[in-house]
Order: sequence, then C-alpha cells, then structure tokens
Amino acid sequence: MIRVFALILTLLVVACKAPQNQESAPSESRKIITAGGTITEIVDALGFGDQIIATDITSTYPASMQSLPSIGYRNQIKAEGILALGPDLILAEEGYLSEDVVNQLKSAQIEIHFFKKPIRVEETKKLITDLAAFFEAQVEGNRLLDQLQADLDSLQSYLVLHTSSPKAAFIMARGPQTVFMAGESTFAQSIFELAGLQPAASGFKDFVPVTPEALVTMNPDFLVFFDSGIESLGGKEGLAQVKGLSETPAFKNGHILSFDGHYLSGFGPRVGKAALELAKAARP
Repeated sequence: MIRVFALILTLLVVACKAPQNQESAPSESRKIITAGGTITEIVDALGFGDQIIATDITSTYPASMQSLPSIGYRNQIKAEGILALGPDLILAEEGYLSEDVVNQLKSAQIEIHFFKKPIRVEETKKLITDLAAFFEAQVEGNRLLDQLQADLDSLQSYLVLHTSSPKAAFIMARGPQTVFMAGESTFAQSIFELAGLQPAASGFKDFVPVTPEALVTMNPDFLVFFDSGIESLGGKEGLAQVKGLSETPAFKNGHILSFDGHYLSGFGPRVGKAALELAKAARP
C-alpha cells in the first residue's frame, strides 16, 4: 500500500511540474514583431517565423512575410499601431524605431531587443550568433553559419579564377528626381569589395545626390541598382533621364545590373550567394 501511495505521489509531482517546464522553455510560442528585413530573415531561418505576427516594409524575405500586417517604415512607425497588434516581443534594428516610439512601448511593458544592422560579413555572423543565442537555438544558428561559410568559400573559389576587378557604382533611385549614389561606409562598398569589384565612388560617405560631373569622373564599368530603383525610372529605357548616366561606359555598353533590394543590401544569411551572383554578373 505504501509503495502504491508513493507511486501515485510521484506521478502527481511529475504531472504538476510538466506544464511549468513547458511554459518556461525557450521554444515557447510568442507573438513577435520584427523591424528590419535582415532580422526577420534570420528569425525565420532559425525556425521561429511562425511566431512573427507583423513586420516592417523591408521584410520581404521569405515571401510569406509579405502577407503579414505591416508596421510601416522607420519614422512612419507609430507605437499605437504596434500595440494594437498585441505583441509579446519586438526585435528591431538599432535606430530603426524613434525614441518616442521606444519609450511608449517600454511604458506598455513590451519586451524590446535591438540588434545592429550588418553591412559586413563579420557583422552578419555576429547577428546570426546573437539571435541564435537569444532563442537558444544554437544548433540552427550553427547550421546557418556553416551554410554562409560554404557560400563564401564558393565565392572565393570563383574569384581565384576570375581576377579582373571592374569598377562599379551603386545608384539609389526613387524616381527621376530622386537619384543618389552610394559612397564609402555603405552596404554597396562592402558588397562590391566582397564580390571582387572596385567601388567607383570614393571621397565621400553614405549617399549623395547624383551629378553628371561625378558620374563622368567615376567612369564606372557597371551601374548597379535595386529592382525597385529601375522600376521607379520607368525601366532600363528610362535610365537616360538621369543626367550624365548616358555618358558612362556602363550605360554605353549596357552594363546595367539590377537586384532585389533586400537580397543585395540585407547582409543576411544569403549574403555569400548575393555576392557570388554579383561577381558573376559583372564578369560576363
């Protein structure tokens, strides 16, 4: 009788403890909002995409994220819109949300964590590592890092056999009247160097308005755009609207390259693939 009672008591203790352990487990389902396409891509790749209930405009990959409610873009984002979605957790790029929005969300007791937006491979690896640690998903994190390294190894193998270094300039277009070129300390410089290309722009940082004189002076072999930028100019036929562009060797030789914006600039887990695709496109 004593043994039976002891067995029953043990089963009751186990039954009572099981739900508590499950609730505190790292894999517990949470309602997550992400702000930043690279964060969104990595969270999904780690296996937590089904917990994302909303995201921002830059989160275009995987395609399933585009069907989720959007919180907007940077300064357009309002705390009220986020709170209305009832999130448990927000993961955002540093500086992506305004200080007022962050303060309102913290006042509402919403858990927020910020991560640096990568523009270099080393930063990509750190972001993957940090998010994997946050979700206690080191196995999946290591898998992503291994795949990234394999892609980078393939890129290096290609560059060993193709040693030319064409000059490239990245043009950010949002219509004929809003055209900028990327300088130093931008994703464009980093992805060009990673792909074995010579950045044509130098002597300035970030993005500056395009001028005919600058384009002619840079003399790029290739002009690189986002797909959306090409579309905003009315397709490749509309590039001649940009003063000075038609005078470049890139335009004259039809060396106009276009990529999905997040794929080229996100520096997420697919950055090695993007750099290899760019490297091959610039060496026809």
